[in-house]
Amino acid sequence: QVQLVESGGGLVQAGGSLRLSCAASGRAFSKYAMGWFRQAPGKERNSVATISNLGKNTYYADSVKGRFTISRDNAKNTVYLQMNSLKPEDTAVYYCAADRDRWAPEYEYWGQGTQVTVSS
Repeated sequence: QVQLVESGGGLVQAGGSLRLSCAASGRAFSKYAMGWFRQAPGKERNSVATISNLGKNTYYADSVKGRFTISRDNAKNTVYLQMNSLKPEDTAVYYCAADRDRWAPEYEYWGQGTQVTVSS
C-alpha cells in the first residue's frame, strides 16, 4: 500500500514557476515508478511526466517539454515536479501517482490532487 500526498499548488501569473511535491508513505518507494497527471475542468486526465523507480528514465508530454522537470528523492520518499514558464493552459488539478509499471495504462495509487491556477 502506498499513500500519496501532494503539495505546492497555488495561483501564479503566466511566466511564473511552481514546484509540486508528492510525499509517499509506505515501504518500497524505490520500487515504484511515479507520475504526475493533470485534469482541467471538463477535460480528461492526462499524463504530464513520469519517472522510473530509480530516476534514470523520464517521460514528458509534448505540451510541457522544456518547461517542466520531474525528479525524485528516494531517500525522502518524495517526487517533485518543477514547473517553469507556466501558461494559463497549465491550469488544472495535478495528481501524483505510483505504479510498479511506468507504462501502466492506469496507475495503481493516487494522491488527492493539488490545484494549479495560472492567470494571464
